[in-house]
Amino acid sequence: MPSIRIALAVGALAVVALGACASQANPPQMSRPLPPEELTCNADAAKAAALGKTASAEVVERARTDAGARNARVLKPGQMVTMEYQEGRLNIDVDENNVITHLRCG
Repeated sequence: MPSIRIALAVGALAVVALGACASQANPPQMSRPLPPEELTCNADAAKAAALGKTASAEVVERARTDAGARNARVLKPGQMVTMEYQEGRLNIDVDENNVITHLRCG
């Protein structure tokens, strides 16, 4: 008798396990991918207001917004920097006195 109960229990477990493998009637809807974000940076648009000025937080932010860049980084002489190109980034080169000498995108 105990072997019959074990066989029935194993059979019932097998039925439950197979039921878990069944596919859903309606698969979930996939959302549409977001359109690519427009990344623009125009360093020339920021040069008039930034070149020759000290790279304070306010001046850097104004240059970033004037250039239409997503973010900005200040690069000091001799500073090690990553070389990956980011279209929406404004690079602000400064001299030893933290005065802005050059603006470029990337």
